[in-house]
Amino acid sequence: MANRRFQALLLVWLMLVAPLAGCFGEDEVEGIQADALEIVEVDALQGGMWQQITLVAKEDLAVYIPYFIQDPGSLRAQNGTVLDLNQGERVSVNVLFPPRNDEVVFFLGEVGRVDWPIRSANQSWMTWLAEGNEGGAVEAVPNQDEGGMWPWLVAGNSTGGDVTAVTMNTVRPQRSDLTEENGVAASGGWLNGRDVFEWVEFITDETADPTDPYDGAVGYLDRWIGNGNPAYEDAIAYFEGVMVGYGLDVEVHRFQSGTLWAVNICGYKTGTVFPNEWLVFGAHFDIAPPVAYLPGPNLPGYGTRTGAYDNSAGTSMVLTTASVLADFDARRTMVFCLWSSEEEGLWGSSAFTGDVPEGVTISNYLNLDMAGINYPGDYALSVYLGPDGSGDVIDQAGMYHLAEWIGADAFDLAYQMERGRAEWEAAGESPLWQNNYEDTVAIYESPTARSDHQPFQDIGVATLGWNGVVDGYPCYHRNCDTLDTMKGYMETDTATGEANLVHSWDIVTWWAVYAFLHMDQTPVPNEL
Repeated sequence: MANRRFQALLLVWLMLVAPLAGCFGEDEVEGIQADALEIVEVDALQGGMWQQITLVAKEDLAVYIPYFIQDPGSLRAQNGTVLDLNQGERVSVNVLFPPRNDEVVFFLGEVGRVDWPIRSANQSWMTWLAEGNEGGAVEAVPNQDEGGMWPWLVAGNSTGGDVTAVTMNTVRPQRSDLTEENGVAASGGWLNGRDVFEWVEFITDETADPTDPYDGAVGYLDRWIGNGNPAYEDAIAYFEGVMVGYGLDVEVHRFQSGTLWAVNICGYKTGTVFPNEWLVFGAHFDIAPPVAYLPGPNLPGYGTRTGAYDNSAGTSMVLTTASVLADFDARRTMVFCLWSSEEEGLWGSSAFTGDVPEGVTISNYLNLDMAGINYPGDYALSVYLGPDGSGDVIDQAGMYHLAEWIGADAFDLAYQMERGRAEWEAAGESPLWQNNYEDTVAIYESPTARSDHQPFQDIGVATLGWNGVVDGYPCYHRNCDTLDTMKGYMETDTATGEANLVHSWDIVTWWAVYAFLHMDQTPVPNEL
C-alpha cells in the first residue's frame, strides 16, 4: 500500500514537471525534434532503481542511452547503448538512472548513426549540455557478449556531429518511516546508505545480552583475531551465514600466520563468461585489539570493542553490496571478502593474494576501509587508486578517469572533486586524512597503501578504494570508536550527524557498485 501511495505521488509530480527538451551543448539534428521520442508506461522516472521504461519513436531515429541498461539477450548490465527505431516502433529498456542526480538525458540522431559525443569525465551531463561541446566521443559497436543484442559503446574518434538532447527529471524512492534527520533521501533504491547505517548500528550494538556467551552483547563486538577468542569465531559464523543467505558460495579460508590463524570469509558468485577472472570487493572485519581489555570502562588507550568506523563501516558496505549483486548475472566471478587481521599487518588479504588458485586472475580490487567520516560532513572523502608509480604524474589514467566519470554525474560531485583535486595538488594525501574540509572529494593515486589493497597491488592488480579522515580521528583504534562518536563528528550546521552518515555511506557504496558494473564489462588494467 505504501508503495502504491509513493507511485501515485510520483505520477502527480511527473505530470507537474514537464521534461526539458531540445538541443543542449550541440546543435539539434536537422529534422529530428526532441518530441520524436516518447517515454510511456511508467509512473515516473526513478533514480537509483533498475526500472523498465518503454521508448516510442514518433519517426525514424537513433537513441543514445548513456546509462547502465540490461541487455535483453545476455541479461547482463552494460554501460549504455544505441538503439535504431523505426517510426511507431516501441522498445522496453531496463535502465539504471543515477541515484544522486535527478536529471537525465537521452540523445537522438539519424538511424544508423554510430558516433556520438560524450561529456568530459569531470562534468555531469547537465553541465556539459549547458557549457558546450568539450568532451570526447563514443562509438556503437556490435555487442561483445554471447547472446547479447544491443550495441556496446567504446571510445571513439569522432563525435558524429550534432545531436538532439531530451532531458527529464527523476525521483528516488524513499522510506516512509524516516525523516530528514535520519537521512531519508538516501533510504531507498537498489541499494542505499540507510541500509549501511542500520548494519553498522546492529553490528556495534553494545546492549547487554546475558544469553550471549561470546561478547555479552546484542551486536558482534570484540572481533579481535585470536585462536581462543570466542567472540571472533562467533562473528565469523554470523557473517558466513549472512552471505550464505544471499545465495553466495561461501568459504571460510583459514591461513596460519605465525602462531595465529588469519581467517577470511569470502562469498563467490561464478561469472558466466569469464569464471576464472575474479573481481573482488573487500573490507576487514577485525578491529584493533585492546592491549589490556577490562569490561565496562571507556578505556583511553589502544583498542576497541566495536570498531564502528574501523571497520564495521566497511564490513557493512561489503554486506550491502553483496546483498544486491548476489542475484546479478555478471561476466566475471564476483568475490565479496571480509578480511581478518588487517590490524596485525594485512595478514588476511596477504594470505588470500598469496593463494590464488592456478589459472585464476584477479581483474580488479575494490577496498572499503574507514569510510563515513568524510563528505558531506566537514571532512574530505578520499577516492584512492593505485598502484602509484611516481608522485608527480597519474600512472593509472584509466582508473582515474573511471572514478571521475562516476562521481561527476551519478553523484553530481564535480564541484567537490574540483576542490579535492586542488587540495591534493597543493599538499598531497596526509592533510586529507587529518584536517577539516568542506565540500571536498579528492581522487588521487595513493603513495601509501595502509589497507588491504596493498597485497593486491603487490600482485599487479589495479585497485580502487574509499576512506575518510584517518590520523585526524582521535578515536582511531580507541574504545571511543563508536557509532555515536561518528554521528557527533558528522554533525554540521545543515544536517544531523546521522543524516550525513547515511548520505556518506550512500555515496561510497553506490560508487563501489557503479565501479563494479563498469569493471565487469571492461576491467581496468594496471598501467604500470
